[in-house]
Amino acid sequence: MSTSTPNGFWAQAEQDPGRTVLTAPDGEQWSAERLHAASNRLVHGLRAAGLEAGDAFAVVLPNGVEFFTAYLAAFQAGFYLVPVNHHFVAPEIGWILADSGAKVLIAHERFAEAAREAADEAGFASDRRYAVGDIDGFRPFADLLAGQFATAPDARTSGWVMNYTSGTTGRPRGIRRPLSGKPPEETYLGGFLGIFGIKPFDGNVHLVCSPLYHTAVLQFAGAALHIGHPVVLMDKWTPEEMLRVIDRYHCTHTHMVPTQFHRLLALPEDVRGRYDVTSMRHAIHGAAPCPDHVKRAMLEWWGPCVEEYYAASEGGGTFATAREWLKKPGTVGRAWPISEIAVHDDAGNLLPPGEVGTVYINMKTGGFSYHKDAAKTRSNRIGDFFTVGDLGYLDEDGYLFLRDRKIDLIISGGVNIYPAEIEAALLTHPAVADAAAFGIPHDEWGEEVKAVVEAAPGHEPGPALADDILEHCGRRLAGYKRPKTVDFVAEMPRDPNGKLYKRRLREPYWAERERPL
Repeated sequence: MSTSTPNGFWAQAEQDPGRTVLTAPDGEQWSAERLHAASNRLVHGLRAAGLEAGDAFAVVLPNGVEFFTAYLAAFQAGFYLVPVNHHFVAPEIGWILADSGAKVLIAHERFAEAAREAADEAGFASDRRYAVGDIDGFRPFADLLAGQFATAPDARTSGWVMNYTSGTTGRPRGIRRPLSGKPPEETYLGGFLGIFGIKPFDGNVHLVCSPLYHTAVLQFAGAALHIGHPVVLMDKWTPEEMLRVIDRYHCTHTHMVPTQFHRLLALPEDVRGRYDVTSMRHAIHGAAPCPDHVKRAMLEWWGPCVEEYYAASEGGGTFATAREWLKKPGTVGRAWPISEIAVHDDAGNLLPPGEVGTVYINMKTGGFSYHKDAAKTRSNRIGDFFTVGDLGYLDEDGYLFLRDRKIDLIISGGVNIYPAEIEAALLTHPAVADAAAFGIPHDEWGEEVKAVVEAAPGHEPGPALADDILEHCGRRLAGYKRPKTVDFVAEMPRDPNGKLYKRRLREPYWAERERPL
């Protein structure tokens, strides 16, 4: 098939219906024709359930064919797809269902209890609840498709995904973009990957190794499908299974997070050597800071395919190739061609190169608003630029270097301390599997540095290990940056995308004090 094939999955499916486009986590392969028919049936089913263009429906699903079917249905019927983090508890899911105005909920039986309670809380009628598997009070997902035509729906119009922000400083807010009203073929859904040098077709195979409810994971996977790349889905990620899947399906690109790098590197050498990963062309990582030594170790193992980006669910971002990163270690790259980056101080003044301030982004291809929150939409903007609260600076060549999130910044004795630098030092200790650093109350300094560590297998948490870790940090960090104490947890509270729920670790230490903002 040539690269001149019409834009989008649907047109490609019409032209080459027998091509394998999706491999499910259990290895089942789906042809373009089969996936096309499933998404068409879902559009007809959702319309029969009362949805019209501009309406939303929500999914609480693992990585699987149903998630992709929902994505494709939304994008050709003018619906908003609302992916819900399936690790959320019922009140968190219920909030999103109610706030989004979703008219239908599709949930997997794996998340039955939380989904059922959330649907009750949001007031969902029984005929608007559908289950993949068996959930009490939910109709089978098959009922939504039963009797529906496999042919393309009429009045096809582009939809979108309405992701909800992580809610670092409060309840999550939906990121809502205006719909174009145009047919999906007139919305170039795959062009995003060109930013990273990924071409249509060209023997590419995209690997999904993180949950699809995450903004970037779904955007990368959907874009890959639309430019002719077969997509391989993993459900539950483990480091060795990822290597096996790359080897088995000759995967060429994927979206990753630094936590996955860290765990891959922890595999014994003989396990790493069992699998061929030389098919990888682009292992693009983001979502969290990547310690220098971890990045270098991955580059040594996987070669120059390890590339980095910085972006926000709201849109826009930067990208750094391996070569650029080696030339400027620590950078997250320069602005995308469709984006702009600026750094401002707290008074809104534009800062010159080298000065740390709040990072602002402008996405040239279109705006957004926070659903039902005009105040938040206005408050995080300077002109056409918005911020998600990250701190950093631009160098003379326009490369962005991040320091931390503003909310995570530690201010001790009036000095700014960036936790990411401390966490990178902690992770170089062989007994540290994962680590977090943050500020806790101190009567004289305002805050002091606390480290919380997940010990690596074979290492016993306790005072002796804590002392050894502190001594280790003492050789790598200036005195004011060093953790004063170390506590241990059995497992760090991260979601599968690698996002650290630092607030959960920090809050107990501030339970009787108000943390300064």
